[in-house]
Amino acid sequence: NKTYNIIIWLRKGTKLKMKENKFRILFILIVLVIIGFAIFKIYGRNTQKISENELRYEKVTMITSLRLGIAEYDSINPLISKNKEIINMSPIIYEPLFTLDKQYQIQDCLAKEYSKLNNYCYIIKIRDNVKWQDNTNFTLEDVIFTIDKIKQLPNSIYYNNVSNIKNVEKIDYNTLRLNLSAEDPWFQFKLTFPILSNTQYKTQDFLKTIPIGTGMYKITKDNENNIEAEKNNSWWNIEIKNAKIEKLKIYKYSSVGDLYNNFKLGNIDLINTSNTNIQEYVGTIGINLKEYQGREYIYLALNCDNKILANKEVRQAMSYFIDKDTLVSKVLNNKYNVSDFILDYGSYLYKEEKRNSYNAKKAKEILEATGWKLNYGKWQKDGKYIELNLAVNSEDETRVKIAESIKEQLEDAGIKIYINKVSLSTYNSYLKNKDYDIILTGMYNSYSPDLNTLYAENNLANYKNEEIFETLTNINNTTDRTILKEKYNRLIEISQEDVPYIGLCRNKNIMVCSPNLIGEISPNNYTCYYNIDTWYRQ
Repeated sequence: NKTYNIIIWLRKGTKLKMKENKFRILFILIVLVIIGFAIFKIYGRNTQKISENELRYEKVTMITSLRLGIAEYDSINPLISKNKEIINMSPIIYEPLFTLDKQYQIQDCLAKEYSKLNNYCYIIKIRDNVKWQDNTNFTLEDVIFTIDKIKQLPNSIYYNNVSNIKNVEKIDYNTLRLNLSAEDPWFQFKLTFPILSNTQYKTQDFLKTIPIGTGMYKITKDNENNIEAEKNNSWWNIEIKNAKIEKLKIYKYSSVGDLYNNFKLGNIDLINTSNTNIQEYVGTIGINLKEYQGREYIYLALNCDNKILANKEVRQAMSYFIDKDTLVSKVLNNKYNVSDFILDYGSYLYKEEKRNSYNAKKAKEILEATGWKLNYGKWQKDGKYIELNLAVNSEDETRVKIAESIKEQLEDAGIKIYINKVSLSTYNSYLKNKDYDIILTGMYNSYSPDLNTLYAENNLANYKNEEIFETLTNINNTTDRTILKEKYNRLIEISQEDVPYIGLCRNKNIMVCSPNLIGEISPNNYTCYYNIDTWYRQ
């Protein structure tokens, strides 16, 4: 009986426990459902809020006007103006026959075809579907008018672009023949001047009237305080005509200081400048900087007719002994960039890599392998020391500092340098007659990759290399970009091996943007308005 009672008790207990477990499971399920529902409701509300905020953000922050500034304004007419900002924005208002992309490659614009018949004759075909912003047709007469007008303006920045054009012949309704008075292998790069309307100036004053254009934007107002422009909805370039920026407002300032101050106050959206101290004027917080290589190239020309410098091993060693990074950072306060070759300003023909960088060990090995010995801190061979004169313009303080730094570096390495600081007139005489061992000089790169000044016969370094001369001839006689890249790569290889020149540094340009300016911003020396169709303000 006892055993039976125990069994009955256990059965009752088990049933009771099973009921309790079922109740617990049911309770847990109910709690989970309630929590899940609550999470769903909260997530739904947050998602709705995020979605509403995104819509509100798009509506509120997509500002379709761009505010620009110009200091020391002269004229909106691009053939007359010398103002850098007018020239910079010209391609989006007043288009040329050919334009340049971000790597300085020629691209069709108002012209659709180009061919070289011989060294003195070129054929240009223009587009058929282009209209001026007053809805008249763009024609060959506009091109002829513009060329003739620039020839009448010797102070125009584009005068040299057309000075070599002897005459223009109209072949048919959209084809021109341009005859030159002298050979110009890079003539196509000169056809980047803005074209103006012939019809407009039959009845209007060229100096006083706002020119119409064919570009993405058109000028609607030019008064004492500002210039206004709006998107040209009849623009011919349908591929990128849907720009977000509807209007441009360009404020005129009496000085660069006023321009900087108004940027700092948030009244304009960008500044394009070569002032490397720009942050001292506009601050460092809340701005975006876009640095790009300038056109001023500073280098050493080594006279290869000099008995010491006729040895390429000496030239190579000198190149490796010069620490350009130290030169730029300590002497030039990082206002310049290290530069190794004349095409390293962003040209598509130059690979972005440093060559012949500072390497004192390698320089010593080169000299020792060719019989030079370092005796008492000086390199000596056959009773001769490496002693050279370095000419520099005494009126250029920056270049005098560079010369002094080079002297110090080379003398620390065992090469004696005597700096010859001369007046500008004497300096120019040295250049003309090539009366120097080494000369510290420079140039402003043209947009074309023309290397004839440095490497053709009678060049600054008295450098002679038959393969270089032949390569230049091949370069001058082709427009095929694949062939050009191949030929330029070979020319650069030879130049880096022979070292007739030592590249030193290049100036910086800076585009300063408000953080509220959104889009793909990629300036170069031709214009800072590439991809403006992607820009907008928040």
